[in-house]
Amino acid sequence: MSSQVYKDIEYTLIRSPRKTASIYIERDGTVSVRVPQTLEQTKIEQIIEGKRAWIYKGLAEWETLNTPQIKREFVNGEGFLYLGRTYRLKLVQGQNSPLKLKQGYFCLQATPDGQAPTDSPAIFKQFYRAKGLKRIPPRVAFYEQQVGVTVNQIRVMELQNRWASCSAQANLNFHWKLMMAPSIIIDYIIIHELAHLLQPNHTAAFWHEIEKVMPDYRRHEAWLKENGVRLVV
Repeated sequence: MSSQVYKDIEYTLIRSPRKTASIYIERDGTVSVRVPQTLEQTKIEQIIEGKRAWIYKGLAEWETLNTPQIKREFVNGEGFLYLGRTYRLKLVQGQNSPLKLKQGYFCLQATPDGQAPTDSPAIFKQFYRAKGLKRIPPRVAFYEQQVGVTVNQIRVMELQNRWASCSAQANLNFHWKLMMAPSIIIDYIIIHELAHLLQPNHTAAFWHEIEKVMPDYRRHEAWLKENGVRLVV
């Protein structure tokens, strides 16, 4: 992985044992170019040049979607998402765990002076990760039969710019932020990664594998593209 510049386009070059080249606009607005190990630099630049208009359009869409960044405060009444629904925060005393979801509220154990603890973001992240570890594996098991693949290991973790990833060893990783999205969006991401075990690249054959299991996947993909910026702590 290395940072590169072609004319006015900055991008991250990622070489791997793949057969085709792909360009992505990452969730942080950066451009990634994934290519086979031995592809010549001149060929890479030809691919980028051919996709110049697409890259410009993708970056413009990212800019539009990410301008209204959401900043949540850890105070009474602030809204936090779980499975697509907003729950208000309530700072409480005498709770036996740092964070609970009960009676329609996120109940956060407050400090002795009634304030949110300084590690509140980490507490929420751990909550989402724990919920993901319970919810995602059964959904993977359900869909792997429909897609026709077998998964090895499942992890819920920090993935920076991706919602999920998979490896050639059939290991799946999911971002803990997905637990803020509606259940159907989580299912879409699961199916997306399972389809990658059959089709590594975003070819027509790849999208066909998704469509066989989830015919309305485009609607869920569009939701994630539009609302992904809201899935923050």
